[in-house]
Amino acid sequence: MKDVAARAGVGLKTVSRVVNGEPGVTSGTERRVREAIDALGFRRNDSARVLRKGRTATVGLVLEDLADPFYGQIGRAVEEVARAHGTLLINGSSARDPEREQELALALCARRVDGLVVIPAGDDHRYLEPEMRAGVATVFADRPAGLIDADTVLSDSFGGARDGVAHLIAHGHRRIGFVGDRPAVHTAAERLRGYRAAMEDAGLPVDERWVAPGPTEPERVTAAVTAMLSGPEPVTALFTGNNRVTVTAVRVLAARTSAGGGRAPVAPVALVGFDDVELGDVLGLTVIAQDPAALGRTAAEHLFRRLAGTAEPPRRVVIGTRLLARGSGETPPPSP
Repeated sequence: MKDVAARAGVGLKTVSRVVNGEPGVTSGTERRVREAIDALGFRRNDSARVLRKGRTATVGLVLEDLADPFYGQIGRAVEEVARAHGTLLINGSSARDPEREQELALALCARRVDGLVVIPAGDDHRYLEPEMRAGVATVFADRPAGLIDADTVLSDSFGGARDGVAHLIAHGHRRIGFVGDRPAVHTAAERLRGYRAAMEDAGLPVDERWVAPGPTEPERVTAAVTAMLSGPEPVTALFTGNNRVTVTAVRVLAARTSAGGGRAPVAPVALVGFDDVELGDVLGLTVIAQDPAALGRTAAEHLFRRLAGTAEPPRRVVIGTRLLARGSGETPPPSP
C-alpha cells in the first residue's frame, strides 16, 4: 500500500478506500490509484483481509451431483447471488453418499467459509452443530436437515405429485403406477405420499404391485416398469418420481412400442414425470416442473440474510411446482 500510495501521490487511507470500494474518493484519484496498482502488479492480500475482518468472503455449496442439470441450475443461482454479494462460491458433489457429504461440508468449514448451502445426502446433520454455533451460517435446500433445526428451502414435492397423478386420473386412468427414488430420500417419500393422496382423493385403490420405490439405476427402473406393464391388468399410466427415472421410463416405453413391430399395436401408456428433462418439450413429455433456480436463489438469499445478522428462528420455505401438459400425460387409457 505504501508503494501504491507513493506512486499515485496519495495517502494510505485513500489507497485503502479504493481497494475496498469505499466512498470519499474522486474519480480522478481513484483512477491514479488503480493505475499505480496495475503498474506495480499488486493484488489484494485476501488472507490478511480475513485476519482483519474475520470473514473470508466465500461460501460453500454441497450438491448431490454436479452433472445433473437440476443441481446445475441450483448451483448457478447460488453463484449469482454470491457474486452479487462480492463472495466466491466453492462447490462440490456428495454423490448421494452421506459420508462424503459430511467430509465435504466439514472440509469447507475447515477452510473458513462464511456459510454453507447443503443439499443433504444423509439424514443426520448433528455434525454441523459445532460449526453453526461457531458462526457458519447454514441453509438446507431441496431436502430438510436431519436431527437439527436449520433454515430449509424445499419444492412442493407432495403437492406436485398429487397434481400430476390427479391429472392422469382426470384423463380417465385408474391403474396408475408409481416408480420413484429410495423411500429414505425425503423428496421421494413426499412424492409417493402425493401419489397415494391423489388416488385416495379419487376413491381409487392402489395395488402395491403398482408401487416401486428404490434406486434410480436404469436396470432397477427398467425391471419395475416392465413388470407394471405385464400381466392381464397392466397399468395404463405411469407417474415417475424424478428426472432420472423419467428418462429410463421413456426408453422402456419407446422400446416397447418398437418391439410391437408388425404385430398388433401396443396400447400407449400415459406418462407424467416429476422434474423436467432436457428436450422434454421436444419429446412431448408432461411433467411436474420444479423451479431449481428459485430454489437456489431463495436458499442463497436467506444465507446472506443470516450472514448480515438476521436472528429469527429457523424458517422453512416451500416453493410451488407447475404442471406442463405436453402430450404424454394426456393419452387416454385403452377402451375396455
